[in-house]
Amino acid sequence: MKSNVVVTGGSGFIGSHLTELLLAKGYKVNVIDNFSGSNKSNLSSFLNNENLQIWNEDIRKLIPGHAAFKNAKYVFHLAGIGDIVPSIEKPLEYMSVNVIGTVNVLECCRQANIEKLVYASSSSCYGIASTPTSETHKINPLYPYAISKYQGEQACFHWNKVYGLPTNSICIFNAYGPRVRTSGAYGAVFGVFFKQKLSKKPLTVVGDGLQSRDFVYVTDVADGFYKAALSKRNGERYNLGAGNPQKIKYLAQLIGGNTVSLPKRPGEPNCTYADISKIKEHLSWKPKKKFEEGVAEMLRDIEYWKDAPLWDIEGINKATETWFKYMDKEKN
Repeated sequence: MKSNVVVTGGSGFIGSHLTELLLAKGYKVNVIDNFSGSNKSNLSSFLNNENLQIWNEDIRKLIPGHAAFKNAKYVFHLAGIGDIVPSIEKPLEYMSVNVIGTVNVLECCRQANIEKLVYASSSSCYGIASTPTSETHKINPLYPYAISKYQGEQACFHWNKVYGLPTNSICIFNAYGPRVRTSGAYGAVFGVFFKQKLSKKPLTVVGDGLQSRDFVYVTDVADGFYKAALSKRNGERYNLGAGNPQKIKYLAQLIGGNTVSLPKRPGEPNCTYADISKIKEHLSWKPKKKFEEGVAEMLRDIEYWKDAPLWDIEGINKATETWFKYMDKEKN
């Protein structure tokens, strides 16, 4: 039998796929999640697995000595608030969960003497970056979500430096795939588009749709996290994307249906594009799922998004008012 591992945020989009991967490899998995931003049904297909234990807890309330970390070999820290737009309105909550919560996880790891922590960082830490973006690119967070993820990462590296806690960070670009978020604040393009298609409504494309995103399939993301834990390297940041940006207009074409345009949003990059040469070299990782194949698989299970919120132009404009207020520097 394999060792114990911990997945914080294990019922979330990426966390549930990582949990599934670890269970398949024979690990005993302790999931820590407060289920505020994720759906416990993401774990439904393996809830009865005898190697899975779920802890319904807020990471801000974790204390060293927590039972979930006992005898744990690896800890995968994915818990946090992931919505970008609302971070403008709720900066204190984002800093509390994504920074203080991370420090609590680090102290639990330190007390438990784990072998490796793998932290989920975000490409948003780079801001509007030159492309392809390498790990040495300057950091330029443009909104509270980004700075909270960066400070969480820096805390991980600080614990590595001061306390010798082995740590790697995975800087996720644009993850997509089954179980991608279906509820909560506006922002996840796949959930928005799929619900609109199910409702026979036009797909709301920002700007001309020629902006591109480095979409990477979620099972490839989970594999990257696992390889980062197994690696003897530590104190490293790894960009994780497909290294093959796709235009939003092309995504809309693959999904099918009419489209309607929204105003281009300030503070958003025209292109995200991960330089993945380092993760390929260090971890022997590479993306396996082609974009067209991934979208087709999601479309076959489109009913999953039937209960997602339906966003229209009016609702999106209202949800992004604060974004435009603070991010449009030309008007401010």
